[in-house]
Amino acid sequence: MFLVGELIFFGLLTPGFLNVQNLLFSMNDFAYIGLAAIPMTFVIITGGIDVSVGSTMGLSSITVGVLWMGGLNIWLALVVALIVCTLAGLLNGLIVAFTDVQPLVVTLGTMFLFAGIALVISGGSSATGFEGISGFPNSFVQIANGITLGLPNSIWLILFILIVFGALLHFTKYGRNVYLVGINSKAAKYSGIATRWIVMSTYMLAGLGGGISGIILTSYFSSARSDLGAQAILPVITAVVLGGTSILGGRGTVLGTVIASIVVGMMNYGLQLSGMSSEQTTIIVGVMLIVAVVMRRFNINRVKKWFPKNQSSTTKAT
Repeated sequence: MFLVGELIFFGLLTPGFLNVQNLLFSMNDFAYIGLAAIPMTFVIITGGIDVSVGSTMGLSSITVGVLWMGGLNIWLALVVALIVCTLAGLLNGLIVAFTDVQPLVVTLGTMFLFAGIALVISGGSSATGFEGISGFPNSFVQIANGITLGLPNSIWLILFILIVFGALLHFTKYGRNVYLVGINSKAAKYSGIATRWIVMSTYMLAGLGGGISGIILTSYFSSARSDLGAQAILPVITAVVLGGTSILGGRGTVLGTVIASIVVGMMNYGLQLSGMSSEQTTIIVGVMLIVAVVMRRFNINRVKKWFPKNQSSTTKAT
């Protein structure tokens, strides 16, 4: 409903916004949000958070660029970059799972770590400034800019990730364990679930998602830079929380995250069409995140207050 209202509002506000072709191809501008937010849903369902995903995108981008510039086949470079980002997620998961340090603190530290590594790599390859590494093969550039069966490739990619990760979360034993860890990690541990492995694996998925998003951004701009994705963390987390995932863990859906990613992306697109700068749209997205968290917390408190009353009334009746 919110998405429909958003489309109507911007359609009235900005002529040409509701042009079907414009809407479809605007997905290229924010596909990276959904691709990173879908795996992030797993992390937040377990009660964690990963604020290093933006730095992971930059690390993925510059890894692809440097390896390709060094003579490696572009498709092998993509595979290596995804492995590197998955290992980055593994590092987050190991620290979170085997220490008592809060996930926010851990991933805040690795955010600077990964960003620093990306900067060192880019400096060693002379890929400085806004130019980065360019000149990629057209087949690679078409990953994010091409069209298949009349639809942008980014839409097909999001649908594929939605199906794979949706099936993993909602139709497998692993997905059920992710929910159980988020609801009560101690009870999950005592019931025989390998809670540490579940936590570690969700951060690995988040790292993989950041790697995929970094590759898509690199393909979209046809340039590999260490700062790609630097501003991604706010819209990614907003999409997950706005999509119905509880920031406290134990609840969330992949489909909700995808729909919320489109809402956030269309919001950015509509606001920029209406004349707002990217910095100003960031304020709106930040407000959306605050409102989503506050409303979710308000609803939880209402439910908690409602149940004791019903329980007490039932006791009196008996």
